[in-house]
This record gives sequence, C-alpha cells and structure tokens, in this order.
Amino acid sequence: MISLAAAALWLIVANVVAMFPSKDQHWRFAYAMIAVGVPVLGWVTYDNGPWIGLFVLAAGGSVLRWPLIYLTR
Repeated sequence: MISLAAAALWLIVANVVAMFPSKDQHWRFAYAMIAVGVPVLGWVTYDNGPWIGLFVLAAGGSVLRWPLIYLTR
C-alpha cells in the first residue's frame, strides 16, 4: 500500500512541475524523475504484482511521454 502511495506522489510531483515553465523544457527534471521512478516502479511491482506494475508503468509513460518518444526513435 505504501508503494502505491509513493507512485501516486511521484505522479503528482511530475504533473505539478510540468505545469511550470522551464528553459530546458524540463529535461533535467525528467532525468531525475526517471531515476526516482524506476525503483518506485520495481517496488510497486514487487508489492502488488505485475498487472499493477504495468498500470503504473503506463501512468508513468503518459507523464514522461517525450523521453519515451525520443527513446523509440
């Protein structure tokens, strides 16, 4: 349950920071959120199973869509 709260907090922080303007289009913040989000995703998957982990992965991917787009190019 705490892992889901951590994932929800991650999503809230990422969305709030994305609302503010940035000179580098939030790339430094995106790298920091990826570095924090990967262990949180592992924790959620370990505690709640792979289906909830996939749901949290999709939610994180929707927040960090531009790094994913550049990764797939």
